Amino acid sequence: MGAVRLEAAVELAPGSGTETGRGDGQPVVILLGWAGCQDKYLAKYSAIYSQKGCSVIRYTASWRMIFFSETFGIRSLQTPARQLLELLFDYSIANRPVLFHVFSNGGVMLYRYILEALHAHQPFKNLRVAGAIFDSAPGRRNLRGALRALAAVLASTNVLLRYFLFLAFTTSAVALRILLYPLTRFLHESHYDALLSAPSRWPELYLYSQADAIIKAGDVKHMAEARQQLGVPVKAVDFVDSAHVSHMRLYPTHYRHLCTTFLSDCVRGSPP
Repeated sequence: MGAVRLEAAVELAPGSGTETGRGDGQPVVILLGWAGCQDKYLAKYSAIYSQKGCSVIRYTASWRMIFFSETFGIRSLQTPARQLLELLFDYSIANRPVLFHVFSNGGVMLYRYILEALHAHQPFKNLRVAGAIFDSAPGRRNLRGALRALAAVLASTNVLLRYFLFLAFTTSAVALRILLYPLTRFLHESHYDALLSAPSRWPELYLYSQADAIIKAGDVKHMAEARQQLGVPVKAVDFVDSAHVSHMRLYPTHYRHLCTTFLSDCVRGSPP
């Protein structure tokens, strides 16, 4: 593999990457963070899995790529998506079952390109994906929700810069999604639509909430139902009153149980 230039956090379980091959059956969990997520927050989720003996990789894509490059149809996240898979080989853990834990649409964008790489490139085709968890995702293109997400990301930035970025994003989003919608739809399939028809058939767990102000609960439910109709083993859990990517904060015990049980079932080959 080529030199890895990805700024990802990697926590290896004891015995990982050694010549003895100890722990070969222990899963690897790849966490794909939401836009603007700091690693210290993502680390709280990785603790769920590291405490179970899993190796964990954490990565959050740049919010500039999520809100601007991808909005313009520039596939800027394809490279980090492939580099994340290359890490499995760089750390000699490519023979382990892999679970993806995906947060919000920022994580979904990365996951979409990871799926493409898994089905199109060697040696990624030989990776053993066990399942995928979606937290507060995926959602359709939603300008109001996107603006709320961008506001959260820019909360600590300079006021003038914040207004400039808001104006730039809103203008580009209106132009691309409304005025030029037929052209952009033809040239660049939305991440939501790409996941609807994705060729993957491993189990999927959707964790969402009716109270989410950024990702509509109906979008998540529609995705879960559509994937199930394709024969994908699906489980969906509505937390009802927790905010966007806040399900674990409000319901830590239940959230951890759902994730660890799903992981265990996926590794054993039992549907959720």
